[in-house]
Amino acid sequence: MKKKFILLLACILQFFVLVAQDLRAPAYPLITHTPYLSIWSFGDTLSASNTKHWTGTDHSLIGMVKVDGNVYRILGEETKSYKTVVAASDEEAYKFSYTEAAPAAGWMNPKFDDSSWKSGVAPFGHDKGPVRTAWRSEDIWARRTFALGEVNFDKLYLKLNHDDNVEVYLNGEEIYRHKGWIDKFQYIPLQEAARQKLKKGQNVLAFHVTNTAGGSWLDAGLVTEEAPAAKVAILPAEQVSVELNATQTIYKLKCGPVNVTATFTSPLLMQELDLLARPVSYIAVKAEANDKATHEVQFYLGTSTDIAVNSSEQPVVAQEYMSGKLSVLKAGTQEQPVLQKKGDNVRIDWGYLYVAVPQSARPIQYISTTANALVPFATNASPPTQEEMQGNSLVLNTIVPFGKVGSKAKEQFVMLGYDELNAVQYFNQNLKPWWKQKAGHTMEKELAAAAANYAKVIAQCQAFDKQLYQDALAAGGKAYADLCELAYRQAIAAHTLVKSPEGEMLFLSKENFSNGSINTVDITYPSAPLFLIYNPDLVKGMMNGIFYYSESGMWKKSFAAHDLGTYPIANGQTYGEDMPVEESGNMLILTGAIAKVEGNANYAKKHWQTLTTWAEYLRESGFDPANQLSTDDFAGHLARNANLSVKAILGLASYGKLAGMLGKQDVEREYTALAKDMARKWMKLADDGDHYTLAFESEGTWSQKYNLVWDKILGYNIFPESVREKEIKFYLTRQEKYGLPLDSRKTYTKSDWVLWTATLADNEADFKALVQPMWKYADETPDRMPISDWHETTNAKVMNFRARSVVGGYFIKLLEYKLNEKEKASAR
Repeated sequence: MKKKFILLLACILQFFVLVAQDLRAPAYPLITHTPYLSIWSFGDTLSASNTKHWTGTDHSLIGMVKVDGNVYRILGEETKSYKTVVAASDEEAYKFSYTEAAPAAGWMNPKFDDSSWKSGVAPFGHDKGPVRTAWRSEDIWARRTFALGEVNFDKLYLKLNHDDNVEVYLNGEEIYRHKGWIDKFQYIPLQEAARQKLKKGQNVLAFHVTNTAGGSWLDAGLVTEEAPAAKVAILPAEQVSVELNATQTIYKLKCGPVNVTATFTSPLLMQELDLLARPVSYIAVKAEANDKATHEVQFYLGTSTDIAVNSSEQPVVAQEYMSGKLSVLKAGTQEQPVLQKKGDNVRIDWGYLYVAVPQSARPIQYISTTANALVPFATNASPPTQEEMQGNSLVLNTIVPFGKVGSKAKEQFVMLGYDELNAVQYFNQNLKPWWKQKAGHTMEKELAAAAANYAKVIAQCQAFDKQLYQDALAAGGKAYADLCELAYRQAIAAHTLVKSPEGEMLFLSKENFSNGSINTVDITYPSAPLFLIYNPDLVKGMMNGIFYYSESGMWKKSFAAHDLGTYPIANGQTYGEDMPVEESGNMLILTGAIAKVEGNANYAKKHWQTLTTWAEYLRESGFDPANQLSTDDFAGHLARNANLSVKAILGLASYGKLAGMLGKQDVEREYTALAKDMARKWMKLADDGDHYTLAFESEGTWSQKYNLVWDKILGYNIFPESVREKEIKFYLTRQEKYGLPLDSRKTYTKSDWVLWTATLADNEADFKALVQPMWKYADETPDRMPISDWHETTNAKVMNFRARSVVGGYFIKLLEYKLNEKEKASAR
């Protein structure tokens, strides 16, 4: 008995130690504003790897601190600069000889006769992007002949983009082989033996690519690494800690005798729309001596122009100038293809990137190539003096001198901003970002305002962060509060804020790494709790476009649309299949949630006819859903989906409640009675003893009934409490190491839905028991990226999605807490 007690005590202590420790984020937000301006650190240490866009493409920020002449890296990792040896198609047109039929032996050798092969201009592919030669068969064999006058390259790289499996030969010898596909150029270092195969005069690169599924692609060249003009010695800073708050990420580092604090602030305060919409983040560096002496200190920030391109090969123009009290660097693509690219794994290549510093800080700014970016800072050499520069992957460099630093801390800040020019196209009209509504409003004015109000904004952010954490802690405990902090900036930055031609707010989401749709209703639905708490007008901004789509007559169906297009083009639904019960239920429930938060049904009144149409659809087709997709479309089609039926029932209950708030008591009685009758039938059809089934009359199955949470939060009381109690008790027996599976079909889960399911619990212990594995997943997942809401519960690996707004759903428990506190206050 004594041994059992000691073991139990050890387990309890281990649990509380786990809860008390700091959360290690899967990725740390640094600059977060929109789906295009979104820069993250994908590791534990700020200086261990390059900073990236949420898609995983490098969006490089390099930070250095010089102390008494010694240079310490505090941010990012220096990127290689390449010089072309043999150009790929992004630089110049070239031809392959190719065949799609298996060639004779020796096809890769220089002397092979390929005169019977076809000739085509690269890149080869399956009608995607800038394809010059169509390739749709399973295999292609291609040869590229090129001449060299020089072959003594210190470091040589194969520059390659392929889809799918590839073999590469240089002058007859295999130099690279890879199984799988990539979607951008990779730079593959070649061994000395491969470099020795090069010769002056004619050479041959030969390729065999197999297209196993989906698209196809082939494009290649050779590059060498460009050495800087002077060697730069860099020491690693020692990272002491990292603190993640709602609007700030704070790193404490040690640069020899000087302690440095680097703070990244994206002031996404939702109750101040002009501040929320301003696409400007602050990077602040504070330095103080740790040895009672004084030291000469400088801060360097190198910002890659790759932040303003879709792919690093796109040429950019950069310039340096003064604007009022600011020193400014600006860069954008030469082409400026405004709103011409749409899709999922794409980045903005129009508009302009800005780096600005108050002139009072005595900054030194200059433009350079990547190879020479650090030389002036590290060696005290004179920086380049050109006010404009053109090229690829340039660097916007800023040096801020601190002067002598002792035990009294000194702080300086740099601002990073982005002007999209036009943010989205909305039913064939290009819309400017929210902050550009006023005529003549420029990014220079936004930067000036951001600089002038720096101290005030930082104080606001710190106060907000503290209050959010305290509220989340009170609502659900430390693990829950940590998850809310982790989700906050990600959820907001997956949207863009604009005003419609009709003058309505539009807060349009992008479905990051799930299909790239814009304003998807079943993305709005899980995202909504965060915005219902802090500004319900933003939830309306997510819904206004969907209402307009129906009420304009462009969407003619009797249920709600799935989306408005593919980001950033919102000209109408592009998803290939409707989700009629899902989206209609979502819109009705969220309209009811807005009314609950605001205490009136004014928003519902504005759209009453449309809501009535959708309610009538759910009345006819929602209770026992036909074979169709739900928001969890990755799980496939399902008929008689019990959780989807709950959504329909609560959608009808919402409609009834809204009718009553609008003085339509007869409609309220009718639809409330209808919903309760459906709930009774639901309990019989879904009953499976100690739980309820995945689909009606499907014994031995189960699923999370996360949609039930609105019955509790909104106080509809359509289902008996016993339904929630039975489900929670059952769920606690089905948990894996990293959470509760979504349903009985697979062991993967959706973390947003788990937080909703946990909120069904009526006691703190059960809630925390379901939330803790979600914290553990975030803390231990091996996949470093902005947190994915879809993961495997057995090993914490990400299934696919990342950086999506749906993590705003983590705030569901806080929403319940806030509404309960409001009711208690009004009852006093």
